[in-house]
Amino acid sequence: MAARLKDKFLNEITPALMQKFNYTTVMQVPKIEKVVINMGVGEAVANSKVLDVAVDELRQISGQKPVVTRAKKSIAGFKLRENMPIGVKVTLRGERMYYFLDKLFNISLPRVRDFRGVSTKAFDGRGNYTLGLKEQLIFPEIEYDKVDKVRGMDIVIVTTANTDEESRELLTQMGMPFAK
Repeated sequence: MAARLKDKFLNEITPALMQKFNYTTVMQVPKIEKVVINMGVGEAVANSKVLDVAVDELRQISGQKPVVTRAKKSIAGFKLRENMPIGVKVTLRGERMYYFLDKLFNISLPRVRDFRGVSTKAFDGRGNYTLGLKEQLIFPEIEYDKVDKVRGMDIVIVTTANTDEESRELLTQMGMPFAK
């Protein structure tokens, strides 16, 4: 079963974008390159078991094994030594990426409390979009009873678009619930 978002992208979104931005070839159409999910686990400094839980949760959410990120340099104020594990991240590409985005747009984001849409200002000027989530509970894979602590995460959607406008149009067509 191919991801429905991918089919939608190839069959509906690509022609729509070609028409809107007057591209001459399909290769000019911006596409989503990868999705990076990053979970900073600052409390892993004091208690390294916290990291295992975060790794497990991120694995359930993304369907892929996350890598542990380590501190680049020591910061005494945070009781942090160089090379200490302080977070986990996952980079999704291809089918898994489309599955994840489909789930994010249609199931997870609408479950956020008081949800009115995601900000339209979180583009970086080069066509990439960053989204911060306050809690991991909005994902259907996470069981409420097993959660020891609410953790947030950052989701970066990297596109091949050159401008924010193209990128916004691409994500809107994909079904990203932007705030009106």
